[in-house]
Amino acid sequence: MPVFTVDAPIGASQNAKQKMLKEITDALDEAYPIPDTRGWLREYLADNVSQDGRVRAEPVRPVVSLEAPELTNLDAKRKLVQKIEAAVGAAYDGIANTEEVLVLINHYPLRDVGWRGSLQSDKPEIVEAVAALNR
Repeated sequence: MPVFTVDAPIGASQNAKQKMLKEITDALDEAYPIPDTRGWLREYLADNVSQDGRVRAEPVRPVVSLEAPELTNLDAKRKLVQKIEAAVGAAYDGIANTEEVLVLINHYPLRDVGWRGSLQSDKPEIVEAVAALNR
């Protein structure tokens, strides 16, 4: 049930992008063994990205945004971040500043997520799956 978005510059090959998306999905599936992981890749021309207010001042620094249930295990989070950074780094090596990939982890309580006509907090199987993550 986690979702992610990668914001990165144009230039990676189709194979590199597919491999990266698969590796990020696999890392999320390991950290969150809950079905339905979704991912999006948004690519930008360097002319459309600013860093500290300057366009084309340096290679683009990719950003990965995760929207996911609470995960309290810091070691699991660290491992997840390392795997995501490695996947993005491999896909955008020589294209982006892969030394400074930013991974933003946004946690949502189940009462704040709607799915299939109700809140996820109303679905016992999801409540149990998320509780199991944090035992």
